[in-house]
Order: sequence, then C-alpha cells, then structure tokens
Amino acid sequence: MAVFLAVVEEGDFSAAARRLRMTPSAVSKIIGRLESRLGVRLLQRSTRRISLTAEGSTYAESARRILNDIKEAEIAVQPGAEPRGRLRVSLPSAFGHRLIVPMLPAFIERYPAVELELMFTDAIVDLLAEETDVAVRVAAHSDSRLVVRRLAPNRRVICASPRYLERHGMPTTPDDLQGHVCLGVTARGGLNIWEFDGPDGLQSMRIRSPIEANSTEALRQLALAGIGIIRMSEILVGPDIKAGRLTALLTGYNHPDGAPICAVYPPGRILSPRVRVFVDFLAEQFANPPWLHGAP
Repeated sequence: MAVFLAVVEEGDFSAAARRLRMTPSAVSKIIGRLESRLGVRLLQRSTRRISLTAEGSTYAESARRILNDIKEAEIAVQPGAEPRGRLRVSLPSAFGHRLIVPMLPAFIERYPAVELELMFTDAIVDLLAEETDVAVRVAAHSDSRLVVRRLAPNRRVICASPRYLERHGMPTTPDDLQGHVCLGVTARGGLNIWEFDGPDGLQSMRIRSPIEANSTEALRQLALAGIGIIRMSEILVGPDIKAGRLTALLTGYNHPDGAPICAVYPPGRILSPRVRVFVDFLAEQFANPPWLHGAP
C-alpha cells in the first residue's frame, strides 16, 4: 500500500524506488502483485508518466486514510505524545478572518508542534478530495461521509449604524423596514426574505434592496458606513454592537436562526490528535463567546 502511494505521489517507478531505497524492478513487482490480488488495474503506464485508473483513484484515497490512521495510532500510544504535524483547515472568508484567526494565538501557544495551514473560501470544499483535515462551516450539511460537530447556534440580528438611524429614524415594527434602505445578499433567494417572530406570530417579508453583495463583510462595511440596515449573523456583528458601532433593531422580535456553526472532518477509526485538539479548542472558545452582545 505504501509502495503504491509512493508511485502515485512521485509519478513514476524510478522516482518512487529512489524515495523508498528500492530498485525500480522491485517496485514494479510489488505493484503487479497488488493489482493481481485486487483483480483490477490501478495504474495506467506510459513511456512518460503513470496515471491512476478510476479504481486506482478510489484505492489511493482509501490507502491514504488507512496509512494515516496507522501513523496517528502509533503517535497516540507514545508516552507523553503531544499533537504534532500539519493541520489543513478550511474557513469561511469573513467569519474566519474576523473570529477564528483571533483565537489561533492561544491554540498555537497551547500546541506549538501543530503546524497550521489555513485556507479561506466561501465554497464548500470536498475535504476528502482536497485532503483537508477539518473545516469550519456556517451551512447546512448533507455530506454523510463527514463527521459534524456543532459548535454554536447562528443567531441572526438586524442592525444599523447610529449614523444611519440619526438620518432615517428607528424602525419599530417589521413593516417599517419597507421605508428603509435594507442591504441584501446577492442571488441567494431566501436569504432576502427576513422573518420575524413577534406578538402577531411569524411574519415574513421580502426585502427589496437597492444594494446587494455576495460578501457578508462588504455588507457589514456598508452598514458601518451608514448606508443601510443589514440582517447578519450575530457572531459577525456582535463585536460592532458591543462597541456601539452598530445598533440592534427590532429586539422585541425573534429572528429564526440560520444554519449552525459546525466543525466537520472526515471519519476515521482513530481521530487524528491534531484534529481532535483543534475541534475541542474551537468548542471551548464557542462555549462562552464574548463577542455575542446578547448571549445568555
């Protein structure tokens, strides 16, 4: 299995042989025996380079997980072993920059042997295909291949800057929003339908926005500049509300929560110590989030 992965990673038998300190013929024989035992061709051989067949790609993905499990098991049973090695983490752009990154110095100080590789994207990354160890997501999860650990609810809040409210007045009911500048999210349909649960029950309003953006950070900056009213995760605007840069509106109404904040990671019989301590650290940080202005 290790020889097969070496060939895949190096791209040819000779390079794999040098890496493994074997002869190319010995490497070739091992791959041949593996293919015979499995009854399928794993590699397409050409004069220039070796490529994976569909079966080879599936086998390589499983082999990586198995060998990684073995490596992690050996590390885990070592006396006094501490988490170490590279940890690839996928983070949402605005949320990751504003909230996760400020947490990381404490993690780095606690686990100095863990090397972090941070990738910021609002796309849903295929963790298995991209060989990513863990992702923090603010989204619904439908991939049954992944382990999901809920970190925190995603409370929504409607807010505007004191400058905007000074110019346009304070809305006191959801209907008042029709006379205000509301900033919406581009091309996300339901996200521009704002819901309010109040004395008259659940009320839904479609917000017609003169300004839309596909970036929550852009909408936040526009709201801070006094351009309009936003509805956003309290985790993103909580610090601004706490500091007085934004004012929470319609606080007598509840706003249905968005998708929860979760950590997701590929399954394994043995959870990598790096992943385990990172996810536990995030859960610890989110257990008492100081940035939420209205957290109980």
